[in-house]
Amino acid sequence: MTQSSAGTAAPRVAAIVGPYTAGKTSLLETLLFIAGAIPRKGSVAAGNTVGDAAPEARARQMTIEPNIAHCSFLGDPWVFVDCPGSVELAQDALAALMVADIAIVVAEPDPSRAVTLAPLLRFLDAKRIPHVLFINKLDKTSIRMRDLLAALQHVSARPLVLREVPIRDGETITGYVDLVSERAYRYGDNKPSDLVEMPDSVRPRETEARQQMLEAIADFDDALLEQLLEDRVPAPTEIYAQLRKELHEDLIVPVFFGSAERGNGVMRLWKALRHDAPHHAETAKRLGIPSAEGGLCGTVFKTLHQGHTGKLSLTRLWQGELAENGMLGSRRLGGLYRLMGGHVDKMQRAVPGDLAALGRLDELATGQFLTADGHGDPVADWPDLPPPVHALALLPADRKDEVKLTAALAKLCEEDPSLVVDQSSGQLLLRGQGEIHLKLAIDKLQQRFNAAVRTSVPAPAYKETIRHGTHQHARFKRQSGGHGQFADIKVDIAPQPRGQGYLFVNRIVGGAIPKNFIPAVDEGIREALQRGPLGFPVVDIAVTLTDGQFHSVDSSDQAFRTAGGLAMSEGLPKCGPVLLEPIQAVTFTVPNEYTAKVHAIVSSRRGQILGIAAREEWPGWDQIDCYLPEAEMQDLAVELRSATLGVGSFTARFDHLQELSGKLADRVVEDRRRAMAA
Repeated sequence: MTQSSAGTAAPRVAAIVGPYTAGKTSLLETLLFIAGAIPRKGSVAAGNTVGDAAPEARARQMTIEPNIAHCSFLGDPWVFVDCPGSVELAQDALAALMVADIAIVVAEPDPSRAVTLAPLLRFLDAKRIPHVLFINKLDKTSIRMRDLLAALQHVSARPLVLREVPIRDGETITGYVDLVSERAYRYGDNKPSDLVEMPDSVRPRETEARQQMLEAIADFDDALLEQLLEDRVPAPTEIYAQLRKELHEDLIVPVFFGSAERGNGVMRLWKALRHDAPHHAETAKRLGIPSAEGGLCGTVFKTLHQGHTGKLSLTRLWQGELAENGMLGSRRLGGLYRLMGGHVDKMQRAVPGDLAALGRLDELATGQFLTADGHGDPVADWPDLPPPVHALALLPADRKDEVKLTAALAKLCEEDPSLVVDQSSGQLLLRGQGEIHLKLAIDKLQQRFNAAVRTSVPAPAYKETIRHGTHQHARFKRQSGGHGQFADIKVDIAPQPRGQGYLFVNRIVGGAIPKNFIPAVDEGIREALQRGPLGFPVVDIAVTLTDGQFHSVDSSDQAFRTAGGLAMSEGLPKCGPVLLEPIQAVTFTVPNEYTAKVHAIVSSRRGQILGIAAREEWPGWDQIDCYLPEAEMQDLAVELRSATLGVGSFTARFDHLQELSGKLADRVVEDRRRAMAA
């Protein structure tokens, strides 16, 4: 068996995932406490848990990035990755799942919120990641287990296989019966459960649930099915083996329950993980990682920038070994570390199965394989980055910090690839997955990278055009002590069809303007079109140079460039300028019970529904296509998630420009004039 740096079997990695408020960090704390890795349990409210050690996390009482914790349970080493539950931070959770041997999906005991698990469960099944379901907070609800399980089964493509049934005292769950061993246990708060006689009141439900469990796993094993048809009772060892096999193949989802805060049911979960979770070699095989004798291979699933260690590449090692001061090709490894919450400790050696932080491998990025020379090859099936749905415009608080801000943003986007810096509109925009996502990014800029910024709502990319044409004569003449400046041009200005852009046509004949001055006229016109009569860039316009005059001494490129600008500034106001607003093509994906709410959102934002269709391979989900003005897109993600329990999503792309008139257009133009005057 592979030996780790601690001298024990190589660790297994479990990712703890689930919706925000499900209690994942509390579950991690209890798992660590039971394993003896911490002397006492902390709490999220008190801000003293192993996870969520970052100031930004404790200020919000939420997980904002993967929390790594090492421990040992009954001699077996483990690494837990407590993942963010917010949909805005989901990319970190998906990345962590790509290196996990097993996922613990933490669910709330509320049937109405079962849909919040749908995207996560679909991802786990798409990647064939073994996962168990832990229904948390059952001490705070009287919901019937079969009703809850039915709601959860509706959002899971794999059969949910209940591994235990609750023992109740009135409305309170006081223990459970294991459906394989048929032993009953009474909970003890934050201490081991006591073995008790199975209450007679539970026996009928236990018998029914056990039969359902056996039938579920027999669907994937003919020998077991034959035993059930012959009314033969399979041996417990055979049942355990089949449960383990089907979990490894992502054929079933075992279901456990309890209360992480009180420690109820967590020891049962621990034992299931110990017996049933795959080892790293099986995970590597599932991921299709090629076996190379003696070769080095690992997956980088997260990048961090720390003040005292520099860049850290969090890596799951599949094969080969790393030493603290070892070489990767011609480069020396800049450090080898183990993370435990907010603590970073040095490691002497990392072996297959270990999850380690590698120091200062600047060329290595999240979603890459670590190779023997220290370079990264892309992981082929790495989760796609979600398109940005929210943006903030940034300005450095101090103009002198522009270079510092640029460097800080680069590090921030390297840590979190779902953040995007966009300067295509002339503004410095930070785009991400929502309001919380971007506020966290701003906090990190200021607190971790000392790059304070001022933020504002991005300005929509309004344009303007003209309704009709005109003929314009422009003359620029200036006399000075030496050579003067002279240029005289005549142009025809006309509108173009929408989307055709700018067209310049030269129809000078007979040398009225020398050919070498023609490009200068075009350049002057282009410059003038950057700001039209309404204050916005002018598009969809054709300018034809028809005639002009020049002076053999005083004419120059600069003079004709100026004349081109004058022709536009004097001619465009005569052409019926009109404001154009950008329209986005937006596609929403939501469970069909929320489709009517999307209708209302689109209507309230001056949108137009184009069509509704069933979402492919997502039973019970709709895809809604529509047009929405870019000016109405701000906070769309916030409203949509609020209306859909966080599971609704959308993609958007620029589609076309559309005329805007009336009071709304007048307000946009007036706001622009005030901004330019300021």
